[in-house]
Amino acid sequence: MLKPSLNEIQKLAKDKHNENKKYFDKLKKKTPKNLDYVMQDLHDAEFKRTDCLECANCCKTTGPLFTSADIERIAKHLKQKPQQFIDQYLRIDEDKDYVLQSVPCTFLDAENYCMIYDVRPKACREFPHTDRKKFQQISNLTLKNVAICPAAYNIVEEMKKKLPL
Repeated sequence: MLKPSLNEIQKLAKDKHNENKKYFDKLKKKTPKNLDYVMQDLHDAEFKRTDCLECANCCKTTGPLFTSADIERIAKHLKQKPQQFIDQYLRIDEDKDYVLQSVPCTFLDAENYCMIYDVRPKACREFPHTDRKKFQQISNLTLKNVAICPAAYNIVEEMKKKLPL
């Protein structure tokens, strides 16, 4: 299986963007009944081979959304009041969501470990969302994620082989 490097992933994703967009448009119109099962299998197989600590590109290039539950949980872990946590680390984006003030993530250490891993935001726990139920509903997000995450790229390439449309 192709294991794209980080400097290749953006170019590969860009080259495949139109093909992937057409595929996902068809997927929305004609969703296979077994899609969620296939995606779970592809996701599990890929993450048996993939060590996120070797990459951490998601933490280096994008910031997660922070829900109020995330803010409460992380603030408690850091022994801060939620508002202190917000003031110190977050900003409100154009969609009125709480996001990190800057990337790479403040909580990513030099060895690609997350310093708040046990209490990390829901968006981080679920990234790259390739095992999400009703996967066809997040195709725009997936198109973005294949340019960030080598595992997501591989999963989408395998998906197109397993579920030709």
